[in-house]
Amino acid sequence: MFKTLINFFLIIPAFLIIPTKSIGQVERLEGETSVKKLLKQRLIRFEDIPNIVSESNLELKSLRKIVQSSYFELSSKISQRYPKLNITANGLPQYLYSESFNNYTNNTKTSQYQINPSLNLRWDIIDPQRGLEITSFKNRYEIARNNYKIKKQDLIQEAKSRYHKYQKSIQDEKNAQIAVELSKKSLEDANSKLEVGIGTKFEVLEANSQLERDIQLLKEKTIAKEINLISLKEIFNIDLEENLTIEKEQKLIGFWFHPLEKIINSGLSNSYSLKNLTIQDAIKRNQAQSFKNANLPIIYISNSLSSSFSKGSALTEKINSDRSSTTYSNTISLNLTWNFFNAGQNYNSFKAKKAEAESEKLKFLNLENVIRTNISEAYLNLLKNKDKLISTKQEILASKEALRLARLRYDVGISTLKDVLIRQKELTLSQSKNIDAIYNYNINLDKLERLTFLLKNKDCNIDINTKEDFKYSICDY
Repeated sequence: MFKTLINFFLIIPAFLIIPTKSIGQVERLEGETSVKKLLKQRLIRFEDIPNIVSESNLELKSLRKIVQSSYFELSSKISQRYPKLNITANGLPQYLYSESFNNYTNNTKTSQYQINPSLNLRWDIIDPQRGLEITSFKNRYEIARNNYKIKKQDLIQEAKSRYHKYQKSIQDEKNAQIAVELSKKSLEDANSKLEVGIGTKFEVLEANSQLERDIQLLKEKTIAKEINLISLKEIFNIDLEENLTIEKEQKLIGFWFHPLEKIINSGLSNSYSLKNLTIQDAIKRNQAQSFKNANLPIIYISNSLSSSFSKGSALTEKINSDRSSTTYSNTISLNLTWNFFNAGQNYNSFKAKKAEAESEKLKFLNLENVIRTNISEAYLNLLKNKDKLISTKQEILASKEALRLARLRYDVGISTLKDVLIRQKELTLSQSKNIDAIYNYNINLDKLERLTFLLKNKDCNIDINTKEDFKYSICDY
């Protein structure tokens, strides 16, 4: 009977203690790709950025650990549903020796080895706060996952921005190099005319000054390119001493044809930040209800199995070392604990969490306005830079033709070098404006994808009716 009772109270709790897969195992947040192989080839395409950032960025790796930590905290809370089993033992073993002296009775001695193990089981079958706490930790786990996704998208967008910036700096350097070559040509022309007596010393000095300015500009653009390369390597987690090459050609990465109302609605409905505020509101309300439930009783079952094993004699005149004894007891009870009064502490905490929940609602409304503003701003900036792309391209064509004509006039002596240098600076400026327009267009296109969760179009799906329409269309890029 005794063995059967022990087996019952050991085996049944063992089944209850094993937690079920309530939320599944920790999911893999990223798929494995051959990023290392990609980095070895050192040619990073724009399409490779999400994979590289997802697997190489150290900040994302750190956040993945935080998500895992949140999952294990949730698992820890879920385990509160199951019984708790404790084993204690006073002495493993313990030895007791004593002597007792008495005037009216015989003296006695004790010499005994003892082991006193006990097995205690507690199972909270009704806990008004437990379910709310588990729900709150589930919500925290969801927030941790959303925060990871938010940071991942932000870092990918930042990496794309640095990629565009590095591409822009390459083109800026090329533009500055072209300006240097044009200035060298102007200086040669000025020196040639001075040698044959149809030029002036002032024109030579002016051409030389322009050349020095363009050389200084080239140095600045080269330094800016190196700084942007270092910044790109940092977010890719690539060693600064290693070589890294990207697609140097600056081009439009796509086209945007989604209307403003659609992209705002998409941005609001898919925003992880808004979802987090909704979850935070639920957490505050759960915490408020938990304080309210703190005044309700907890009912639990307890089982205590204790035993004592001893060998030797106790309180006898003569010690018998072969004597042994065994005792055990088992107590099963249904218990209640009820903190029904704490001078309003729980009620005030309940009201505090309610107020915090209302604060989360206001944060939600404010963030909605911010998202609308950011999407609208990015959309309008995209339209602005779209028009700039077309106008600056025409400006480049006009500047090249103006410089060509100015050189011809200067060569035949009906114009001055000053006019050539002015046209030359106009060409450099128009090319720089076109580089900036492409850069800003791509930046705002990436921002719209990030904010709206919609994809850009790879092809420019516009009906072209005439040659003039095509000439002045963004599809020409």
